[in-house]
Amino acid sequence: MSEVVHKSINNSSMERQPLRIVLQQLIYKVINPFVKFLIRIGFTPNAVTTTGLLLNIGVAAIFVLGAEEGNRGDLSYVGWAGGLILFAGLFDMLDGQVARLGNMSSTFGALYDSVLDRYSELIMFLGICYYLIGHHYFLSSLFAFIALIGSMMVSYVRARAEGLGIECKGGLMQRPERVVTVGVTAIACGITASFIGGDYKLFIPGIPFHVFETISIFTFPLTVMAVLTNITAINRLRDAKKSLEEKEMK
Repeated sequence: MSEVVHKSINNSSMERQPLRIVLQQLIYKVINPFVKFLIRIGFTPNAVTTTGLLLNIGVAAIFVLGAEEGNRGDLSYVGWAGGLILFAGLFDMLDGQVARLGNMSSTFGALYDSVLDRYSELIMFLGICYYLIGHHYFLSSLFAFIALIGSMMVSYVRARAEGLGIECKGGLMQRPERVVTVGVTAIACGITASFIGGDYKLFIPGIPFHVFETISIFTFPLTVMAVLTNITAINRLRDAKKSLEEKEMK
């Protein structure tokens, strides 16, 4: 009887796990063999983190090259950058697993990971903004910059809250979601351009401007991210305020 109750409790707790956690656990099961391989050849968590930063520098370089060498209708640079964004994002997950499975966790390692994650994201958005400005997508570059502000504030609110002794997680646009959103939409943009062309524009009769163009596949999600990241940061701030007030009342 007790075993049945215990299993029931375990099953109900598994059902209550957020989808994000379930997906994360599935990804870990897939990448753990590669993680063990990295540990065997002597990769440390900090080395994995540094590799992720170098890959994001490569992402920015592709965007800059696309702005300088490519033309406005050539979105292949966006697609290749998207692929590298996802590959670099993989290393963002690997460093933590290398630390856990290799028993190499350290306080400085956690700090190093957080700092380089911020550098990686800043460098990635630098490349994106450079590309958009270089091809005269000024409004889209503005939203990309606002998305960058929101991304940084999501991380900053959490760090400051945890420094005050309270947990401050959650929200729609945490770092993994941001990396996947930018990477997948950039790839989709590059692939779509190869079929319909990078200069494709959709006009609706009666509207004096186009309502869609190929690069919108990449820039519209950036606009959504600009909104959601800042909403997430504000919601974290509100949650932190509530938790601090409850803590002070005790």
